[in-house]
Amino acid sequence: MKEIAISSAQEEIRTLLECARDEDVLLRTQDGSEFLLTAVGDFEQEVARTRDNKELMALLDERRKEKASIPWEDVKRELGLD
Repeated sequence: MKEIAISSAQEEIRTLLECARDEDVLLRTQDGSEFLLTAVGDFEQEVARTRDNKELMALLDERRKEKASIPWEDVKRELGLD
């Protein structure tokens, strides 16, 4: 994720940001490209940082592929829950 600081002199951008405080803003360029401008809270930033963590994502991908599991009956027996 790239972060860009916006100065107070950029009035058009500040206006767009103010609009995005209340609701998402869809920006469409002359060539038809579309971009979504949305306010981001702490949780959303953490999610974005997590997704950008390539090591963690690789680990999670590997864990998701694992097929090994312990049957429920074995777990209950080991915990004395029979």
